[in-house]
Amino acid sequence: DRGGINLMEAPRPELDRMTNGLNHQGLVLQVPPYEYAHPEDLVAAAHDEGEDPLIVALDGVTDPRNLGAVVRSVSAFGGHGVLVPERRAAGMTAGAWKTSAGTAARTPVARATNLTRALEAYKKAGVLVVGLAADGEAELGDVEALDGPVVIVVGSEGKGLSRLVGETCDVRVRIPMPGGAESLNAGVAAGIVLYEAARRRS
Repeated sequence: DRGGINLMEAPRPELDRMTNGLNHQGLVLQVPPYEYAHPEDLVAAAHDEGEDPLIVALDGVTDPRNLGAVVRSVSAFGGHGVLVPERRAAGMTAGAWKTSAGTAARTPVARATNLTRALEAYKKAGVLVVGLAADGEAELGDVEALDGPVVIVVGSEGKGLSRLVGETCDVRVRIPMPGGAESLNAGVAAGIVLYEAARRRS
């Protein structure tokens, strides 16, 4: 009935040690390390479903909670996965998994050795690379291509897109913010663009 899960009782000090003092509420589950997908797997998964790829790439986003929130939004709006670079970026930690509210179990996260090269490979595969930038030349509502194969690139909240990644984008898009805020949380920005893409695809 347990599917091969081994149960073991342990005293609280042992649970504290296993969780590095986090709030475990008396229950700990040990799981194998997260298995990242390959960047090409995300495009292949979309094609297997007969759909145009809808992917979010994160450039310099270091907070695992932002990664988890993006994974959750990708799942909610019918996306095919999230791409992160190997270095100087958040990975699928326990915090990211928790913020994803379980959607990380069905939404793949791929890791790229070099984000710029991975985006260039997507372009060769016919995927439009759309970068989010406060000074983007196009407004979100004017980008017709969101209903086709697209990867949405979200930069860090402080620095935005890195120079090389920004230059790799086919178009840089801004989200209109009449309230006057200078920028949005990376997870929130991704969710807005994913909603717009999902709306156009329905």
